[in-house]
Amino acid sequence: MTTSAAGQPLIPQPPATVAALRQAISQIAPAALPAFTRELDQAADQSRQGSDLAPLQRFIASWAAYVHLQRQPDAAADLRRWENAAESGDAAQARQAASEIGRILDEAHAAIGLPAFDAL
Repeated sequence: MTTSAAGQPLIPQPPATVAALRQAISQIAPAALPAFTRELDQAADQSRQGSDLAPLQRFIASWAAYVHLQRQPDAAADLRRWENAAESGDAAQARQAASEIGRILDEAHAAIGLPAFDAL
């Protein structure tokens, strides 16, 4: 992964297009490329089968938010900490973690100007 100056994003936020997101992921989180490709294929199939763009729109929103977070190492680390806490087995801690994860993802969607998942 590329390093950044104190608090600066690793790369600029790319446009919310498949090609731009794929390029950004290849720079900042290359290990995520197989998941990106798999999920893109699934979204395309669902869109084709249902004659509906919603699966592709959800895919773009999800990966644009992922890139937004991954390009900021502190935000990405914070999300990982909460994801680990959610798996701890303690119900109260898992509820708090789920709430924090939701907040982080909502903030990411708002920052990039895309609706949250439940709005799609």
